[in-house]
Amino acid sequence: MYIADNKSDYPTLGGLIGGDVNFDYIALHWDDILRLLASIGKGVVTASLVLRKLGSYPRQNGLALALRELGRIERTLFTLEWMQDINVRHRVQAGLNKGEAKNALSRAVFFNRLGELRDRSFENQRYRASGLNLVVAAIILWNTEYISQAVETLRSRGEIIDDALLSHLSPLGWDHINLTGDYIWPALIAYTTFLSRFTFYY
Repeated sequence: MYIADNKSDYPTLGGLIGGDVNFDYIALHWDDILRLLASIGKGVVTASLVLRKLGSYPRQNGLALALRELGRIERTLFTLEWMQDINVRHRVQAGLNKGEAKNALSRAVFFNRLGELRDRSFENQRYRASGLNLVVAAIILWNTEYISQAVETLRSRGEIIDDALLSHLSPLGWDHINLTGDYIWPALIAYTTFLSRFTFYY
């Protein structure tokens, strides 16, 4: 966390305080920050483009420093909310679990857990990474479709399913999918044909 006062004023939080916020940077570049927010909000520029532009300067310019200080305030507010609200902690943990499950699926698909990029050119590496994302998305789509069908089938049989429990289902499992072998598809293959190349076990 980052504070505006002296660290000694918060002895209980001493170990969590990483520094102080320089409000002078924010005040000096406040108009630039507002213009930047308006440009991003209207879609004139993207946040990723702004980050690339700011990172391309040989030295950090004033706007980058002001944004860093503003980010420190936002991070501190979130940290305080996270510490005080157990529901926020549960949501954060659920998001982390989903992210880890997605990464685990990607590792399982990618060369059957070997996870090595052996292409030398950046372009081929990018194609390989895009292919990985496509395969992972296909598995998630397949799982989502069949989970939905399973739920509807159970309900049609008179089973009572609590909607609150459905939020705990995840389409990121792969135990029923044979991941070994090569994933090969022509450049213009239809998505449904691509899905049929998998072997599914139910």
